[in-house]
Amino acid sequence: MSTTSGNPGAEIAERIAHLKKKRSAVILAHNYQLGEVQDIADFVGDSLELSQKATQVEADVIVFCGVLFMAETAKILNPQRTVLIPDPLAGCPMCDMAPVEAVRKRKAELPGVPVVAYVNTTADVKAEVDICCTSANAVKVVESMPEDRLLFLPDKNLALWVQRHSKKDIIPWNGYCPTHQRILDHDIRRLREEHPGAVVIVHPECTPDVIDLADEVLSTGQMVRWAKETAAQEIIVGTEVGLIHRLKGDSPDKTFIQISPLTTCPNMKLITLEKVLWALEDMEHPVEVPEAIAAGARRAIERMLAVV
Repeated sequence: MSTTSGNPGAEIAERIAHLKKKRSAVILAHNYQLGEVQDIADFVGDSLELSQKATQVEADVIVFCGVLFMAETAKILNPQRTVLIPDPLAGCPMCDMAPVEAVRKRKAELPGVPVVAYVNTTADVKAEVDICCTSANAVKVVESMPEDRLLFLPDKNLALWVQRHSKKDIIPWNGYCPTHQRILDHDIRRLREEHPGAVVIVHPECTPDVIDLADEVLSTGQMVRWAKETAAQEIIVGTEVGLIHRLKGDSPDKTFIQISPLTTCPNMKLITLEKVLWALEDMEHPVEVPEAIAAGARRAIERMLAVV
């Protein structure tokens, strides 16, 4: 008899574990996923870490708990494996701000200017660009390019953050993350008054005025590592709320304060334990990327991974 009787979440997790073995599956989850989804994942990380992990898996099936562009990236790097996304409606608004037709048009207006694309882009956009980057390695990627002038898409805030650390002329695309855009400078000022000893960490997708008030600007993976190493005991976290579950799990002796009640990405929260179970039960929602697109996108992603 199951020891999880009366606990639906535990029972679902047990069934997922059984199906993982049956399907030879691995579950990858982004740091912004629901805590219960992070807890049943084989690996939890940021976009860069998940891209790296996707090249190392040996399973037949990858269940990707994140938004669609992340699952596409896993499929591009694993064309022979089955990649499932538990909810195919889990898109990314920032991706939608850089449709491939608009990217092609802008490239034509800037002949000879190479394009750096944040991984928060669709597969067909990745196929159009020279190299990808994540928030963790954007500065390194830009500095690796021989050209002095670059088009950076789709996040204008990340582009402006990179510009602070590079002498190159960076042309930003006019896109942004709605969740990080909702973090305001007065959120930091208010919380500093309430928690005078706290350290403020924010994501580079935040606006420049928010970044100006932060103590550290870090990707989510960098936040996890930094929180483990810092002597600070109270930390104000300026990114999507899902990361706090990870931070508390990795650094239980410290206090993490959500910077704003508005830092929930509804798309990241579309994936639930039940949907992971259903995906594995019925092998639902396989991610497909046509090879004509995947080949170009793979080149841009692999160039990024070579820089790390």
